[in-house]
Amino acid sequence: MSAPSAVVVVGASAAGLAVAETLRRERFDGRITLIGEEPELPYDRPPLSKEILSGRWQADRARLRDPAAVDRLGLDLRLGTSAESVDQAARRVLLADGTVVGYEELVITTGVRARRLPGIEGVAGVHVLRTLADVAALRVALSTKPRLVIVGAGFLGAEAASVAVQAGAEVSLVSDLDAPLADVLGPELGAGLVDLHRDHGVEVLTGVKVAEIVTEGARATGVRLVDGRTVTADAVLMAIGSVPNTEWLAGSGIPTDNGVLCDEYCRAAPHVWAAGDVANWFHRGLSERVRIEHRTNAGEQGMAVARNILSAGRPTAFQPVPYIWSDQYDRKIQIYGLPRGADRFAVTKGSIVDRELLALYGKNGTVRAAVGINMNRALRSARQFLVTPTPWEAGTA
Repeated sequence: MSAPSAVVVVGASAAGLAVAETLRRERFDGRITLIGEEPELPYDRPPLSKEILSGRWQADRARLRDPAAVDRLGLDLRLGTSAESVDQAARRVLLADGTVVGYEELVITTGVRARRLPGIEGVAGVHVLRTLADVAALRVALSTKPRLVIVGAGFLGAEAASVAVQAGAEVSLVSDLDAPLADVLGPELGAGLVDLHRDHGVEVLTGVKVAEIVTEGARATGVRLVDGRTVTADAVLMAIGSVPNTEWLAGSGIPTDNGVLCDEYCRAAPHVWAAGDVANWFHRGLSERVRIEHRTNAGEQGMAVARNILSAGRPTAFQPVPYIWSDQYDRKIQIYGLPRGADRFAVTKGSIVDRELLALYGKNGTVRAAVGINMNRALRSARQFLVTPTPWEAGTA
């Protein structure tokens, strides 16, 4: 099986760039078309809610590569336009600008977009945090030291809260969970994070949903909770999750359900692959489907897809040890594996009270995940429990 002569990558993301760079690194000399909806060169998203929102970095530091490095890849670069549809039979992608791009292999790296509450279109003072334009708008709002209500206490909401309160904003963090990240880290560590935010002056409202955004003259003035309370605000940040960008694939025959459905090789259909936040693939090591919205996975999966495209019909299953991190105040939370759904939990070093610890999560008798808070060395050692399936008793001994 010969190598393809034309690869089209839809999504100028971290995953999309990783596909292109790996193809070139593996001496692929055919045409690579990289299509991006935003006018920007590929950039990193984790700094948006950290370094860039805080002002420690200028926006251009988020670029994954400078223009010269991208030029050296010799790409057919199509920025500022989105893909509209795919014709699998003809192997063509129709773009919003009316052009058509043919492919031999198609890689979907379109990522996700911020989920929004209905009815907020055109309402001033309501923000999301997904793009460079989003962070620029939120930074302007924070410059006035506003009353900021953050709806959603996942990684994004919690990180934004830590930056905003340190910038002088009066912050309320609203979550339908009993504690920030309790659905990921469990109630024990979630409770510790509640205290961390409250100690820094954040009002944390847990176990309650937002019913609607309160407005006056087409501007947000707060949020109304389902229990009838109203939390006043000068600005509102929606951090309630994301939606995979797959609508453009409707009618193409490429399977979608919470992302692009792929096999263990990240292949969605003949000559069609997916990588990054949008990919929902079968993780052979975990024996289940996963879709991971984190930076490390995007890069690793993009590289894996590129190598499988060039594998001459002998692809390799993509089964990484997932890695996630979050910076909140002076605490770095790092996760190997997938703690969600664990049936066992143990702190093996440090303590929740000190907010410096190593915790293990188990499922079906084996170690499922390791979480470290300001404990890098111990966490790196614990990663071995995920590389080779380790009985719970051995991991916690």
